[in-house]
Amino acid sequence: MIVTGEASGDMHGARLVEAMRQRRPELSFCGMGGEALERAGVEMLYDAARISVVGLTEIMSHLGDILRARRTLIRAMETRHPALLILIDFPDFNLMLAARARKLGIPIFYYISPQVWAWRSGRVRKIGRLADRIGVILPFEKEFYARRGVEVDFVGHPLVDNVHPSMERSGFLADQGIEESRKIVGLLPGSRYREIDSLLPDFLAAARMLDHRNITFLLPRAPTISRQLLEECGVSRYQGELDIRIIEENRYDLMAACDAAIAASGTVTLELAILGVPTVTCYRLSPRTYQLGRLLIKLDHFSLVNLIGGREIIPELLQDQVTPENIAREIKPLLEDTPRRRTMLAGLTEVRDRLGSPGASERAAEIALQLLEQCVEDRRCVADRRCVEDRRQEQDLKRDDETTPVPLVIDGTLDLHAFRPEDVKEVVCEYLEECRRRDIYQVRIIHGKGKGVLRRIVHSVLEHHEQVAGFRLAGEDGGSWGATLVDLRQGEQRPASAPPDRT
Repeated sequence: MIVTGEASGDMHGARLVEAMRQRRPELSFCGMGGEALERAGVEMLYDAARISVVGLTEIMSHLGDILRARRTLIRAMETRHPALLILIDFPDFNLMLAARARKLGIPIFYYISPQVWAWRSGRVRKIGRLADRIGVILPFEKEFYARRGVEVDFVGHPLVDNVHPSMERSGFLADQGIEESRKIVGLLPGSRYREIDSLLPDFLAAARMLDHRNITFLLPRAPTISRQLLEECGVSRYQGELDIRIIEENRYDLMAACDAAIAASGTVTLELAILGVPTVTCYRLSPRTYQLGRLLIKLDHFSLVNLIGGREIIPELLQDQVTPENIAREIKPLLEDTPRRRTMLAGLTEVRDRLGSPGASERAAEIALQLLEQCVEDRRCVADRRCVEDRRQEQDLKRDDETTPVPLVIDGTLDLHAFRPEDVKEVVCEYLEECRRRDIYQVRIIHGKGKGVLRRIVHSVLEHHEQVAGFRLAGEDGGSWGATLVDLRQGEQRPASAPPDRT
């Protein structure tokens, strides 16, 4: 089972599934995600677009969908009992699933750790306790976890493998009917409804403030976003005076063709950095979420590009700073060959180098398959233990069948060493009956020195058995009982009220 709640996680998850199936084609997957995972052959149990939200107030407004998704996935874990649970980011939701999976004995691979270094770092211990393996993709995360006593694997960033254009810029522009002489600006307002609704109107207003007569604006549509939403957030209003192209395919060809971009903070800024596209990044939350975030988050920067670079490489506009005027002012110098643009391009190259070597999805797949093999081995061991236990029970039943019948009587002596304590009472009673049938009236029952449990059981049987005339401890070590049975041939009867002889 694989679970993610965002467009970027959907893409990385699809690459992971493909890498795992290259080695194990027989594997089947189910879970929650988007179109990329579904195209990779994952059975979708719940559509991630229905719960892809950020912020406390936004989460509350989608609580019903979140709870339904949780119930659906937990029910699938309980009924299907997958051999492995792969969680991709999306922390609050995924940690709830991890807790239930742990109780069900399902191993967990947390691929693409939540950004615990940004806020709520106490979750590190919880993640370390719940997950069997953790794969991190940012270079500073391994040290962050290690300082808190949690071992993780740095697999590199999957974007290094994934982000590359499939054609030359000229070919892409020709396919879109765009002249090569025009400037290209990307508008990338995010992959969630709340982000689109909050940012796209300001992005479009800023575009209108530029010298847009020679600019084409490219707007990619994420799988989790409908075309209708983009139109409602301003595209239909500005399309008459701006050259705006909504593009649903060739995402990286679109980005690589851009001279500059305006983007929501998130994975998209790293994608643009890898492609060497100068970017202005923006973000806006609900006022309540923002105020709470200011108390909890202690970072100098909020964009991944600047966090990895350790300084401001691309400009950041947050909350009230996100205005058309500010966006237009920041993007203008990036459209020409200016010192500002050249400095930014050098910083983007540095960030790209820090993301690690290619092969992140394959390294993550190796970890997942190791856990999968361990799970199969553990289940085989459990099955083997059950088989051994079943054979042992069969042997016990067979032994019971062999020892439960009337024991062999030789010279009136019964040795109890071969019998289990719970069988002794029945064995002694049947032994006494067999002696009477064979006209043996002096018997000896050996229980062994120090066998207190057997001694008490035999004593109780002899004391209450109607065929016993008298009995006493025998042997120098007190390890046996001697008993005299009632001889009916001579008309003897055991007195009804008198106890047997205990000499």
